[in-house]
Amino acid sequence: MNISSATELRKSAAEIAKGNLDVLVLSEQDVVRLLDLNLLIDGLAEGFRAIADGRVQSPDRPEITVPGKGFSLSMPAWQEGMNIAVKIVNVFEANLEIDLPNHLALINLFDPATGAPLCIMDGTYITGIRTAASAVLSVRELARQDARTVTLVGAGVQGREHLRLLPLVRDFDEIRIASLHYEDAEKLARLAPRAVAVRDIEAAVRTSDVVCLASHSYMPVIDAEWIRQGTHVSSVGYAPPQGELPPELILIARLFVETTEAFKAPPVGCAELAGIDPREATLLGDMLIGRKAGRQTADEITVYKAMGIAMEDMVAAHIAYSRARAQKAGQIVVL
Repeated sequence: MNISSATELRKSAAEIAKGNLDVLVLSEQDVVRLLDLNLLIDGLAEGFRAIADGRVQSPDRPEITVPGKGFSLSMPAWQEGMNIAVKIVNVFEANLEIDLPNHLALINLFDPATGAPLCIMDGTYITGIRTAASAVLSVRELARQDARTVTLVGAGVQGREHLRLLPLVRDFDEIRIASLHYEDAEKLARLAPRAVAVRDIEAAVRTSDVVCLASHSYMPVIDAEWIRQGTHVSSVGYAPPQGELPPELILIARLFVETTEAFKAPPVGCAELAGIDPREATLLGDMLIGRKAGRQTADEITVYKAMGIAMEDMVAAHIAYSRARAQKAGQIVVL
């Protein structure tokens, strides 16, 4: 075929239409069934290593605010070997009054070779479970090996997911649950044999080896002086302008974060880290690849402050999508 013939066969952009594209749709029930939690924790560890090595693209998340109602965040991420992932998460607090979660999310996956849409999946479950999984990963890596008692502060979605995940990384003798409403702590404690609801949060924290803050509090839920030497503390709450983690604790502990973006102003970063020098923190990925030290002594207090990043959504969505394709799960729609 000569050049002129090839040119005649080539279609112009004006002649090309998208046509029908098959897109996989995964419901919340599909995602819950497909997302293996052990694979998620290990996948997040690899994701944090990839971030530390500069292998993940994840720009700042823009925010749309609906005055008096809530806000919407867009969270894109990509690394080689995975599909482009874009999550939209909407946080509307009044939803709880009408029996809707206050976090609602969708995750879209796109083919990195063409940009074509591949999958639309529920992201509400993923948002909750991946946040808790990153904190539980920090427990696995940073808590003392002899840690046996954990206090979980918060009995909402994050409390529930922490309770499911903590036994996967340590054989705790007791998981104490404290909540603003004691009856909520009691309900949650019924879901696990070693869980117990507690009324005295100070006494529980003072005698714990691990403290997991999982509230939606706009102010610190514990005092820094309650934390004894050798404790690991994780915090996943996002509630500017203050947040659940006491800033005084950060000053006496070794701080670990997902990325240095944590030190930016909300909605990108964490309110509790305002004024903290990013050089004082260790990236979880740097610790996981051995570039920086993890826990150095038995008496050291370690703190992991999470903000929730798009890499975590990408990893979780990749696991669910891969298993869905292998099992022929979900529903195909034509776009």
